[in-house]
Amino acid sequence: MLTRTLERKQPAPVDVHVEATLGEAIGVTFQQVQKYEKGTNRVGASRVQQIADVLQVPVSNFFEDMPAEATNGAGGAGRPSALHPELMQFVSSDQGLALIRAFCRIEDVKVRARVVSLVKALAEQERS
Repeated sequence: MLTRTLERKQPAPVDVHVEATLGEAIGVTFQQVQKYEKGTNRVGASRVQQIADVLQVPVSNFFEDMPAEATNGAGGAGRPSALHPELMQFVSSDQGLALIRAFCRIEDVKVRARVVSLVKALAEQERS
């Protein structure tokens, strides 16, 4: 009976270097970057923006060749599998990025809720 030893695939040194450099630039470990790469952990919009800034590319660069059904399909638990076009437009705009960055610095959950309420009220006022 042959016993096989399972070799754990080790990342190439260049991969570790790139992941470590990117991780350091965005404030996470290279293991976290690996989890993003494998899809184990979700990458939030502000983190995508940080990565785009480090790589000096527009956020939209990450979504250029995305198939159309990926933006309209549903992922697990009924969530969309990708950002809706209006969200991509928002995240790609200077105002959207400024709002995201400022909002992410607010630690108080109640203050965040008030900001959301304010923005909703302003949007409703615009409709009138």
